[in-house]
Amino acid sequence: MKAKKVILVTSESHPMNKAFLNITEQISKELGVEKEIKNEDYTFLSEYGEKDEFGMSWLPQLFIQLEDGRIYPILTQMPLGSDLKADPEQGKKEALNKIKSLVS
Repeated sequence: MKAKKVILVTSESHPMNKAFLNITEQISKELGVEKEIKNEDYTFLSEYGEKDEFGMSWLPQLFIQLEDGRIYPILTQMPLGSDLKADPEQGKKEALNKIKSLVS
């Protein structure tokens, strides 16, 4: 099973938007798959995304779509570094590791 597409559901006004966009771009290039950016698509999130204890989805969330059409969340929260700031490099690693576990 191979990855077909990375899908980012985000909002341009979200503070983590740029970091998630960069990760999406990098993963798309590294895997040689297309990318799709959805802006505030809560319908998509409610179907495929992670939710909080109240059943609400949040932005941004990054997904992978496999060749068979199945969609999985691969990065739903940006990890924080020791300085408590967003760590996009670690986020990318986590996303790639999740993809590897799904396609192997």
